[in-house]
Amino acid sequence: MNCHGQWKAIVMLVAVNFGFATVNIFLKKILNRGMNHLVIVAYRQAAAVIFLTPIAYFWERKNRPKLTVQILCQLFFSALIGVTLAQYFLLRGLDYTSATFLSGFLNMVPVITFLLALPFGFERANMKSLAGRAKVLGTVICVGGAVLLTFYKGKALTHEEGATSRANTMNSSKKTESWTIGSIFLIAGVTAWSSWFLIQAKIGKRYPCQYTSTAILSFFGGIQSAILSLIIERKLSGWVLNEKWEFITVIYAGMVGSGLCYSATSWCVKQKGPVFSSAFSPLTQLLVAIFDFSLLHERIYLGSVIGSILVILGMYILLWGKSKEAEQCEKVTQAPVVQQDEHSNALPHVIPITFNSTSS
Repeated sequence: MNCHGQWKAIVMLVAVNFGFATVNIFLKKILNRGMNHLVIVAYRQAAAVIFLTPIAYFWERKNRPKLTVQILCQLFFSALIGVTLAQYFLLRGLDYTSATFLSGFLNMVPVITFLLALPFGFERANMKSLAGRAKVLGTVICVGGAVLLTFYKGKALTHEEGATSRANTMNSSKKTESWTIGSIFLIAGVTAWSSWFLIQAKIGKRYPCQYTSTAILSFFGGIQSAILSLIIERKLSGWVLNEKWEFITVIYAGMVGSGLCYSATSWCVKQKGPVFSSAFSPLTQLLVAIFDFSLLHERIYLGSVIGSILVILGMYILLWGKSKEAEQCEKVTQAPVVQQDEHSNALPHVIPITFNSTSS
């Protein structure tokens, strides 16, 4: 890719992370006002369906493969894991913690995906190579950062004053903030989302139309979230959007978070690869921390900062190991075939491994 294309990808990824950051802030704002988590997921996915359906129809109508019952069942299960349950757990965790804390856990997605891929044979860890040791080291550091995020809060690095401090004190008296419970929900959400990558990797081979499959996923996710919400709470009043912020948030989260940002990230991954695209994901956390403190007046704690640094460091080490491994596989693939007789040693057979990763 030329210099113009590289700068285009950089600007696009910065815009994507800005979009994800604002989505998290908006979601935290309406959660503080008591909106139902599953209702948010349902409305958000409905907005995504409305936004993506015309794009999928006009963009992929000429090369869309036949949609079989088996693919629909796989997409339904994929939506249950990667849309309904993942977003529900992440929103519950966000409700107990903060948008900055959530972003710290989202940086673990590449590492959790790597750990889940190991037993299924999608990944391997060769401790004899530098790339393999880097992947293991990055995983250990990232998991250590997650443990620190979960069990160590530390002192507050920012302080609140005046009316904002008194208002937050009143809110905290109504609902005690539990970072440990929030962390459990976030771990469950990140694990579900990471599992979705493995499921979607298989579906993508049989049904490669990303806009159509995403629109179907969003449709299934919206229906599933609506049914679960009615089963759990059975309150129709929770579906009424009483304030403009609630309406703006669900529309914005669906169109920007699930529509534009996803499409832009997919383009960048295709042009520059998953490693380059994943390297920008900590920018979301930085932007969220700024918005979190300035707009929502949330406190930033020492444990969150140290844990987030370890998570980001571990993620970069893992991605570096993946990039080195990809370079080695490419060299082996491009190497000329050497004719050998029956008495010579056979060349080792190296299978290239791909790893897809993205941020929320």
